[in-house]
Amino acid sequence: MSACPRCSAQLETPLGCGSCGALLAPSPSPTPFEVFGLVASFDVDVDLLKRRLLKLSRIVHPDFFAGGDAATREAAERASALLNEAYAVLADPGARADWLVLALGGPKENERREMPKAFLLDVFEWNEVLDAAREAGVGTRERAALAQLETTLRAQRAEVVEQLGRMLTPAPPRNSAALNDVRAQLNSLRYIDRTLEQIAALKLDQATSQGTK
Repeated sequence: MSACPRCSAQLETPLGCGSCGALLAPSPSPTPFEVFGLVASFDVDVDLLKRRLLKLSRIVHPDFFAGGDAATREAAERASALLNEAYAVLADPGARADWLVLALGGPKENERREMPKAFLLDVFEWNEVLDAAREAGVGTRERAALAQLETTLRAQRAEVVEQLGRMLTPAPPRNSAALNDVRAQLNSLRYIDRTLEQIAALKLDQATSQGTK
């Protein structure tokens, strides 16, 4: 990390200086890892990340610059937005892995949509449970099936995240064919997350229906 151009103190983030309070406008915009002063890696200590978020928020939060001129307030809002956007990427393993794949020249989600073949076999079973719940309503049997499916999906999600960690640690070479396999795992993660959202929606519908009776 470089030094502050105003007071020469060592910077903790390129967005601003904790020593003199200067807001900075780095160009080009820093990466999510650079915002938090971290080396680009899938392995991120989320607890440490939270602590840094609180610390860096005190440097750039717009409330601390409410008395400044319009340009200063705008700069604080921009810096705070960059900090929050960076946190959203780094705190979520899926978003973090996606960022790394793209940064390494790997395929985008819309360029490679396939998932691991073994994963597809499970997908059919999951869809059957969801279809049954939609068609029959969420009765006692369906609630039990959805609860079991939710437990299975959360365990499967944890396994996929662990697999992503193994595939991205150390990071594959830039433009490596291995990035295609990482994208396939990410597609699996996206599918699991969408299915969990569908389960949540079905459970909400069931709760709403009960409340109106």
